[in-house]
Amino acid sequence: MPQPLVLLPGLLLDDALWAHQTAHLTDVADITVADLSRADDMAGMARDVLAAAPRRFALAGLSMGGYAALEVMRRAPERVTKLALIDTSARPDTPEQTRRRRGFVDLARQGRFRGVTPRLLPLYVHPDRLEDAALCESITQQAERLGPEVFVAQQTAVMGRPDSRHDLSAIDCPTLVVCGRQDLATPLEVSAEIADQVPRARLAVIEDCGHLAPLERPQAVTALLRDWLIYDR
Repeated sequence: MPQPLVLLPGLLLDDALWAHQTAHLTDVADITVADLSRADDMAGMARDVLAAAPRRFALAGLSMGGYAALEVMRRAPERVTKLALIDTSARPDTPEQTRRRRGFVDLARQGRFRGVTPRLLPLYVHPDRLEDAALCESITQQAERLGPEVFVAQQTAVMGRPDSRHDLSAIDCPTLVVCGRQDLATPLEVSAEIADQVPRARLAVIEDCGHLAPLERPQAVTALLRDWLIYDR
């Protein structure tokens, strides 16, 4: 019987991020993609997820969605049966990351939102995929659907997120940690840190992949999530 699975998108991403997974995991999962567009802090995002989610569910998040997933684990660990953290980090922002985010927020507030996504793509996508027009167009369209106000709110939430590293050892469900080998935004070392500290975690590395694994290597992510859903106990 398919188990409930809640998927959390990353910054300026929506359900299109998870298109391959929602199309190819229906035999093992009853999937919902959460809306993380309303809150401007992690607490609010977690509340929105929990309010809409089934009583018990598997939970997977990418990047900002991973930060929100860790907040869900702090608030209601008894509701989460399994956890998958994809291209994310348990660390807070560095001062340099916060400075860069504030610069992008300023651009958005100045009406220069369309200039944000092209500047972010080299950080998020494997260099070999920057000429992939369909991939880059999907990312751009998702950003445009969400728009500048959501961008500002989500960046505010990301900048204010807590340090989750001291909470990792308390996570007591089967946990899959996934990272693209060439992820520049949340490098492999931060995924390895999570996997080392979560008692029941395993780490999977996707080769030739940047920060947006579900879009860049959708078949690999779907296969990993399928194994996690079926076999991880």
